[in-house]
Amino acid sequence: MTRCKSQKLYFRTSLGLFPISSIDYTSKTLTVSHTSCSSSEHFVSPALLSAGFPSPPQPNSLLLFNCSHKTHPTAASFIHNCTRFHMCGEAASEVQLPFSCLVVKDIEKLDPGFHPKDLSCSGYRRVYRRSLSEEDYEGVDLGTRISFDIPDHVPDMCNECKKPNGNCGVGLKCICHAKDCKDKVLSAATSLDTGINFLFPLLSIIVQMNFRMI
Repeated sequence: MTRCKSQKLYFRTSLGLFPISSIDYTSKTLTVSHTSCSSSEHFVSPALLSAGFPSPPQPNSLLLFNCSHKTHPTAASFIHNCTRFHMCGEAASEVQLPFSCLVVKDIEKLDPGFHPKDLSCSGYRRVYRRSLSEEDYEGVDLGTRISFDIPDHVPDMCNECKKPNGNCGVGLKCICHAKDCKDKVLSAATSLDTGINFLFPLLSIIVQMNFRMI
């Protein structure tokens, strides 16, 4: 599930390696970092990263910037204005485009095929709310949360990767089909050829021990 290299931890996927900013063993979540605004040319949906894993405590969200359109045939009810959020080093009020900042509050409700280019957006950020009370999205952290709180009595998660239209994201696919993993850091020009994979077996042991103690 992860790869450690040069004292840096990465989330392994079939797309490549994503940096991990933190692991919370209380809420059983890891956070895939997203330190700055990204161009829509390199869009990676948070839903694609977390698909197949249990839902995190707070939903993962998506902030879209410099959009020429707001309506989308499959997401009209899920996309809203976010007027208070400052974007990419420049205040939203200074941007002259019709929709300088849009938010998708719960990315799991969005069509898997959605892309910021559908709304002619130039940039995006993957974020999550610190609490459900943060309605204005001022209290957000950058990144995507992925839950590893997987009880040992659930059906085999890899069954989803066997279905033609199963809920199998790039992270789960990497676990279920190891040959599909790519160990290239997406933000760097070089690949990591060696590393230590240790988190997923450890987490499985921790979860099993917790259930035996209950």
